[in-house]
Amino acid sequence: MFVKEGIIASPGIVIAKALVYEKVIVEVNKNKVENPDKEIEKFQNAIKKSHEQLETIRIQAISELGEEEGAIFEAHAMVLDDPEFVEGVEAEINDSHLSADNAVKIVTDRFYEIFDQMDDPYFSARAADIKDVGTRVLQNILGIVQADLSQLDEDVIIIADDLTPSDTAQMDKKRVKGFATNIGSRTSHTAIMARSLEIPAVLGLCDITETVKTGDLMVVDGLTGRVCVNPGNEELEFYEKEKQKYLDYLKELEELKDLDAITLDGRKVELVGNIGEPNDVAGVLKNGGVGIGLYRTEFLYMNSDVMPGEEKQFAAYRSVLEAFPDGPVIIRTLDIGGDKKLPYLPMDDELNPFLGLRAIRLCFKEVGLFKIQLRAILRASVYGHAHIMFPMISSITEVRQAKAILQDCMNELDDEQIAYDKDVKVGVMIEIPSAAIAADIISKEVDFFSIGTNDLCQYTLAVDRMNQEVSYLYDPFNPAILRLIQLVTATSDKKDQFFTGMCGEMAGDPLAAILLLGLGLDEFSMSALSIPQIKKIIRSVRYEDAKAIATAALNMETGEEIMDFVQESMKKLNLYI
Repeated sequence: MFVKEGIIASPGIVIAKALVYEKVIVEVNKNKVENPDKEIEKFQNAIKKSHEQLETIRIQAISELGEEEGAIFEAHAMVLDDPEFVEGVEAEINDSHLSADNAVKIVTDRFYEIFDQMDDPYFSARAADIKDVGTRVLQNILGIVQADLSQLDEDVIIIADDLTPSDTAQMDKKRVKGFATNIGSRTSHTAIMARSLEIPAVLGLCDITETVKTGDLMVVDGLTGRVCVNPGNEELEFYEKEKQKYLDYLKELEELKDLDAITLDGRKVELVGNIGEPNDVAGVLKNGGVGIGLYRTEFLYMNSDVMPGEEKQFAAYRSVLEAFPDGPVIIRTLDIGGDKKLPYLPMDDELNPFLGLRAIRLCFKEVGLFKIQLRAILRASVYGHAHIMFPMISSITEVRQAKAILQDCMNELDDEQIAYDKDVKVGVMIEIPSAAIAADIISKEVDFFSIGTNDLCQYTLAVDRMNQEVSYLYDPFNPAILRLIQLVTATSDKKDQFFTGMCGEMAGDPLAAILLLGLGLDEFSMSALSIPQIKKIIRSVRYEDAKAIATAALNMETGEEIMDFVQESMKKLNLYI
């Protein structure tokens, strides 16, 4: 027996036999070709075949997993049609006389690097989608057929280096009971799919494919991040008991779906969802979310070959607002720039793009683009409770500038006699330390704050969390981060009809829930699947006790000390973390 520890990607405990899934290694022809036209024909045939395969997979995914998962393969089909991808491959073939397979690999790797290096983990995780599409085209050019996971004879835990959307969409969902992979993160596709299937997954195990054999008995513990290979009778008995305890806990969570997130002594907070597109709304509703705390509108732009017009944006915003007639829908204005670029919006390379022309700064430069989005949001606002949120705000001057442009849009709509909510709420992301420190000043111009802990941590601690050499310094529990959060929530407490939410990853972290509650957070916005557990935690504590825990944490010296303290506090409440 041996035990390995990795990254918790999806909670739960499963005991089953291992199935090591090894992919065929694709070797491309690196020799120069004499007939580029023939290679282009190969490429175009592979594109056509890939389209046919993706449509079959998309229909299967919708049938088994729902519209949200099916949409992944619509996005894959868009990559096949992307002029930058297609023309890039054809240019490599014509200009450099490369083989079709070599050209596809080069262009795929180029796209992969762009996405993989993006600072936002949601976007960097999309690199796997690019790789999946490119691999499919490569295999179709070379006539390679991968191992079949669609028909399995027994329950298994899939052991792999990584899993692509195509792998997971076609696997036998009734037989696959868990994942364990060498690489991956909580925002990778493997993690997202595992949570969608509600099966345990532990990722980032480095060499699990080399240390486990097909047929080995395994335990994947998605509660602690451990995998146990060939456990003895004593270990099996322990994990069977832990599994049953967790199943009982899940039943409790199901019963909370339609209940308020309210503490034992009456403090009520709102639990809402983070989404990237309208298809994500179903998951928020299913898990009891009462609204949207972060609508990442950049997906509208990144999933389009041309700048999305006002009508397209209006339709998307309206559909989300109509899904939550009684709850808030916070729409973040375009957050592009830095590591996220659009093929149809030329931008200069910058020495330090994360401190450069991005988000609200880009919108000030591209006012026409900004106004199209603001007009679309305003027009959609009559269909629900729209809140407009400006990202990357560093001072009150920027807030006033953004509001002036918003007012121009309102004046235009008035002149055109087009209806909109004249009392639409306006807020800002607090993700730059200067904004947190000056929260009391900025609050004079807005109706709400939403703390973006991902960037707030990076900018405050001067650490690139995607850089493995320094990522250990990225710590949301660092006392400096907690004190900045307290500064922001303290401002909110002093103002009537004002609220402070959080839409960074920390808001959906069970370990942080009591701490953030005690710091005075009014709204928690997170991935849909995190909502039930956070609700359970909030309904299990007294607000006064949470405040005492937060006060004690603020007087501690290190993030590690704070985490240990909160963990002990959670254990006393018998809550899973």
